[in-house]
Amino acid sequence: MYTDRYGKTWVKLAFHQHSTRSDGRATPEEIVRLYREAGYDAVALTDHWVQNGAEVIDGMPILPGCEYHVVKSGKVDRMQDSTEGIYHIVGLCYERTPRLEKDLSLSPQTVIDAIGEAGGLAVLAHPAWSFNTPEQIARLHGIDAVEIYNTTSSAGNNRRPDSSVILDQLAAHHGIFLPISGADDAHRYTTPIGRHPDYCTTFVMAECDSVEPEAIKGAIRERRFYTSQGPEIRLTREGNRFLVDCSPVSEIVFFSNFVVDANATLEGDGLTHFAYETQREGLKFVRAMVIDADGKMAWSQYMTV
Repeated sequence: MYTDRYGKTWVKLAFHQHSTRSDGRATPEEIVRLYREAGYDAVALTDHWVQNGAEVIDGMPILPGCEYHVVKSGKVDRMQDSTEGIYHIVGLCYERTPRLEKDLSLSPQTVIDAIGEAGGLAVLAHPAWSFNTPEQIARLHGIDAVEIYNTTSSAGNNRRPDSSVILDQLAAHHGIFLPISGADDAHRYTTPIGRHPDYCTTFVMAECDSVEPEAIKGAIRERRFYTSQGPEIRLTREGNRFLVDCSPVSEIVFFSNFVVDANATLEGDGLTHFAYETQREGLKFVRAMVIDADGKMAWSQYMTV
């Protein structure tokens, strides 16, 4: 937990981890040690169909969490055909255990509704990995956040950790601007995945002064958070100008419904500020991403026009 130069208090959170309670290779105690050493304030254990409640392990607050995976056929395996419609939904910070018995043939809307009825957050996990289309996502209601980046999805022969194009299509063509989250989805804990390990890499920074579930839910629902792998990012607006302030990075990029905009990218060394302004008509939304010298990224929320 720390206070930034604007006087805002932030907590560092890990929203999507698997332990030996399902198919993870680390015990809850080992996960706590790794994430505490990396400066996290709280973690969620989101084991598959294991509805973990709030607890404290070796002094680390554990947020209520579970990952529910469903597919129309009711059969899930690693060679799954994406055209069957695969959805992984993470439930977080619920006030009571969602009324869900393990049934892989449940509709994703049923899962989302049950999480909401239990007072929790429903997060759509790794849509690029699952091949979720903008049209499929647009039919779902009650999603509190969606993972723009999922570290573990860079592994093996999938290599689709980044869901940004799907989310931008959802925004541009459907007018749906889902809150942007991100996670490790850690399973292995010791095996490097691409450029980064699958743990302590992608996290959420939430603006709140407590790691109590209610405080975290408030920050997520009010979009007072950003996703990062290290850099800080702050997106604000002054009239027609969109401003990014960040920790030192090598690249700052603004994304919108425009395919190309020469004014939307800045590259250099130690960049900490960039203003984007366009005279073109038809701008619908803006979001920003920064990349530091080590290739670590951070993502802002959407800002609608």
